[in-house]
Amino acid sequence: MSRLVIQPTDFADATSTGDFLDLLDHYMRSPTGSGTAMPAELRQRLPEQLRQRPTVLSFIAYLDGRAAGLINCVEGFSTFAGKPLLNVHDIIVREDLRRRGIARALLAHAEQVARERGCCKLTLEVLEGNKGARQAYLDFGFQGYQLDPAMGQALFMEKKLA
Repeated sequence: MSRLVIQPTDFADATSTGDFLDLLDHYMRSPTGSGTAMPAELRQRLPEQLRQRPTVLSFIAYLDGRAAGLINCVEGFSTFAGKPLLNVHDIIVREDLRRRGIARALLAHAEQVARERGCCKLTLEVLEGNKGARQAYLDFGFQGYQLDPAMGQALFMEKKLA
């Protein structure tokens, strides 16, 4: 029987940091990521930048001691509820370890943390073509966001800054 353990990423620990960077690189290389490897300069500076941001929470799932998955969350604030919210920014499971409940365990962990912090909701974005992830999120209880059905569902948009 496999044993799954979820631990906070410790950016002061070389092993934890290495596991984080390897999992994030795995995600970045995938079709649902950027499709390219993590640049060396990002790999160098990212751990220290994340360590300086107390609203960024990162947890690694270890399956039988192997870094199997990662969830990065960012605490925000809902002005409509007047409470914090937790956004799931990245969720990664190694391709060869999928379909073992790792993503569900990471989401459940993020939900527990959100409840402990008094958050009113969890949020996330997912690519339309990522059907497996979309179904997993629906199964976990996520749904499209709308205030008024007449106005439709919210869309995720971005404007890149130089």
